[in-house]
Amino acid sequence: MAAKDRKKGGNIIIKKEEIVEGGHHGGAWKVAYADFVTAMMAFFLLMWLLNATTEAQRKGLADYFSPSNAMSHNSSGSGQPFGGHTPYDDGTMASDKGADPVMPGKAPPPPDEDVQGEQTAPATTPRVETSAGHAASAGRDGQAHDAHGNAATATDQQGERAPGGGVAPAQAKTPSKAEFLANAGAGTLAKPDARQVDDAAQRAEADRRERAAFEQAAQQIRDAVRADPALADLSRQLAIDITPEGLRIQLLDEDKQPMFPSGSATLSDKARTLLQRVAPVLAKLPEPLMLTGHTDASPYNSGGRTNWELSSERANATRRVLVEAGLPEVRFKEVSGRADRDPLLPADPLAAANRRIAIVVQHSFRAR
Repeated sequence: MAAKDRKKGGNIIIKKEEIVEGGHHGGAWKVAYADFVTAMMAFFLLMWLLNATTEAQRKGLADYFSPSNAMSHNSSGSGQPFGGHTPYDDGTMASDKGADPVMPGKAPPPPDEDVQGEQTAPATTPRVETSAGHAASAGRDGQAHDAHGNAATATDQQGERAPGGGVAPAQAKTPSKAEFLANAGAGTLAKPDARQVDDAAQRAEADRRERAAFEQAAQQIRDAVRADPALADLSRQLAIDITPEGLRIQLLDEDKQPMFPSGSATLSDKARTLLQRVAPVLAKLPEPLMLTGHTDASPYNSGGRTNWELSSERANATRRVLVEAGLPEVRFKEVSGRADRDPLLPADPLAAANRRIAIVVQHSFRAR
């Protein structure tokens, strides 16, 4: 019985589930991620531009990329084609002529008080054109009101409200694309500095006066030498010129008439007299002095002394004569010897003219 019942029992169903991994879902996420990265780059670029440009540059950039009508720059479509401009006009073709006009108004005059203290009303009420083109009147408080009594704000990109209720005029010209690109790196538009202009003008005037004083001093020295018969022979050995360093006075040697005996730092009588004529003229000039001694290329060696020591000693001897003649000691900025390193005649190193004393009255800006 039991065996028979087992044969008549129901079928046993065994379920087996097979797990299959998911397939490829496509690349839509990549497109979304690329859009996100592009948006972030544009956002940071915008933040950088806002921080690195001025108000005028941002306005020029916005005008350059503003949409424009092919037949007119006026937003209403009225007016001449291209806003009255042609492709041959200077500057960018972008324009703000389509903006609603803002007419500058007059601020009400201050009330006058009569003897009783009453205020006198102005004879006429100023009228201001609002951005919507309606006529607006200004009350006593200086605020513009339209025909309905509402406060009107007369502001636009062409002008802004001035103190007292008036409207300030707009800028004369929007920076062109070339001007914007040229000034983008500078950060601000270049503006002339009045202080720098004044300093340059004052310096130019000071240089002109200083040069005139040098020329006058040079002429006075020449006249003093010519007026002394004892110095007539030395007039050919006196060279005066104006160099970039300043007024230069040179006393040159001649073969038969040297200023110093050979190998000596003692001035001759005529050279001493010449320096005594030069000292009063130099004393009138306030600029500092540089005194330099030079020799020729002939080798000199006496007891260990060379052309360096000889040129320095001759320069120092000249300084002492000028001080004795009345030139203040503090005027000397430099006294040096250059031996034969700076010849007057490089083509002839042994020429007598290379043995010389140079006195330079420095320019003021060189002295600083």
